[in-house]
Amino acid sequence: MEWYLMVWRKYAEFNGRARRKEYWMFALFNFVIVLVVEGISFGMLTATRSSMFGFMLAGLICIYCLAAVIPSLAVTVRRLHDIGMSGWLVLIALVPILGGLALLVMTLMDSNPGANQYGPNPKADLQLA
Repeated sequence: MEWYLMVWRKYAEFNGRARRKEYWMFALFNFVIVLVVEGISFGMLTATRSSMFGFMLAGLICIYCLAAVIPSLAVTVRRLHDIGMSGWLVLIALVPILGGLALLVMTLMDSNPGANQYGPNPKADLQLA
């Protein structure tokens, strides 16, 4: 949970580096939150005759997804910085199929050891301890 909240604390911080764990924990929590709320919403839409509550939950999902766009972009840019790539490479995801796969591979790569032009290695504090 701490990794998820860390991304929200750095809401629009595109500078610096993000570890794989920070990126993937944020992605996991986003997926679980949307999945749970979507499941509740679907259940409400099918279980009741009055579907107003289900539509309200669907609206909450939309609001959450809109709120999470900037932190998601920011953590992805910081993740690309961690492997020594430009943050502008996040735009490669706009290329159908292959772009998303390329971005996936880049987010799975290990950090550059030591500091790079984007800052110190975020794993450095853990290695000293």
